[in-house]
Amino acid sequence: SQGPISGVNKDIAVLQCHGDCDPLVPLMFGSLTVEKLKTMINPANVTFKTYSGLMHSSSLEEMMDVKQFIDKHLPPVD
Repeated sequence: SQGPISGVNKDIAVLQCHGDCDPLVPLMFGSLTVEKLKTMINPANVTFKTYSGLMHSSSLEEMMDVKQFIDKHLPPVD
């Protein structure tokens, strides 16, 4: 078991994505996970996105959201 999250890690930005038709990891588990996460780090920095009709895979919409998240939170690489 891990200790509490502290220091700079308390303010890390998190994007969690979940398809609402995932047969392997039901959406309810994603929702429970994000609520637990919000108790461990700054809840204002946690984004939970769901994708209509998406199963246990990814989609172009999800990948564009991931790209936007990376562009927003990570410095450009030269």
